[in-house]
Amino acid sequence: MHALIPKQRFRRLALGLTLTVSPLLAGCGQTPSAERVPFTPAADSTVLEHVPATATDAKARERAALRRALAARADQLDLALRLARLDIEEGRASGDPRYLGRAQAALGPWWDSEPPPPGVRLLRATILQGRHEFPAALADLDALVRETPDDAQAWLTRAVVLGVRGAHAEAQRSCAVLAPLVGAVAGAVCQAQVMSLAGRSKDAYALLSAALARGTHGTGEQAWALSTLAEAAARAGDTERATKLFARVLAMDPSDAYSRAAYADLLLDLGRPRDVIALTKDHGQDDNQLLRRVLAETAMGTPEAPALAAELASRHEASHLRGDALHAREEARFALHVQKDAAKALKLALANWEVQHEPWDARILLEAALANGTPADAAPVLRFLEASGAEDPGPLALAELVRKALP
Repeated sequence: MHALIPKQRFRRLALGLTLTVSPLLAGCGQTPSAERVPFTPAADSTVLEHVPATATDAKARERAALRRALAARADQLDLALRLARLDIEEGRASGDPRYLGRAQAALGPWWDSEPPPPGVRLLRATILQGRHEFPAALADLDALVRETPDDAQAWLTRAVVLGVRGAHAEAQRSCAVLAPLVGAVAGAVCQAQVMSLAGRSKDAYALLSAALARGTHGTGEQAWALSTLAEAAARAGDTERATKLFARVLAMDPSDAYSRAAYADLLLDLGRPRDVIALTKDHGQDDNQLLRRVLAETAMGTPEAPALAAELASRHEASHLRGDALHAREEARFALHVQKDAAKALKLALANWEVQHEPWDARILLEAALANGTPADAAPVLRFLEASGAEDPGPLALAELVRKALP
């Protein structure tokens, strides 16, 4: 995908819009504060992690060289901006949120500046968005679009954040400003993603299909658009078309972790866990991909399932020790469908709903409330779906089950 497109959370993490595609990477919410205990090693010799060698990775070598240069003199803004961008890109590709901390460290001399130097504010907003610190990210983005109203990346990232938060009307206004800056196809992708997040996926599919038929686009933009089409088709219930589109996207861009996770979610819903295992087994370094494999292995009752589930549980625990609050939605799914702990899943899903309102955020809260026997806990989702005018069949069917379960 080209530089404009935030890759993982419209989740493609602007950082991006995530994984998800939860499913578009991915991924989420806040971990309850009682679990967010920073870990301090008892000794300098404590090994925190074994990092694979990266001698053949050109970007890894470049990051290392930039860090050495900044260690010698930290006030080199151009080098700091380059390093921060590379760290953000690596975080998107690997699914490792720790690269956001490294990006922030690169910008350390200017992080708290008001106003920050040119270039810093957008990267700061991107990092804050990736950490789900949405109000702070929006403050920077609002300032950016006032200062430089022709900054397409700022408008797109603003649309991402607002869409994740469920502020669909305001997100669409950002998309409308974006369209003349980037062209009809990219503008339509932005609009279609917001429409799909609001539960109007049939309309989103029609809008974007028409834009693709009329407009010209590059390979990266086409992959972004087709991934958005695939997700809209899946949410609208057209699973056959969605399956073909996701396969096409991954053939074009095998590194698209967001689309891989979204495709895996669709295959799980279709009762095809064996295909999910094949899709994710070589991507287990990414927690989002590992979750989908664990769900599939558990559904099949394979001998590998317990060990993989233990590995994912240990990663969740490690994230708690780091104070990482990014994976409440994924951990809620793990708690509900693997650990069979509905109360824990509900607690996580409720915390996540305080932060973000994407379709998977609604789904896991509805599912957890039903499984826990406390359907009233899903009342915020019911109100949200009604206010948004959602038409997609999946959340509406779950919402109806919740309503029937209410006293």
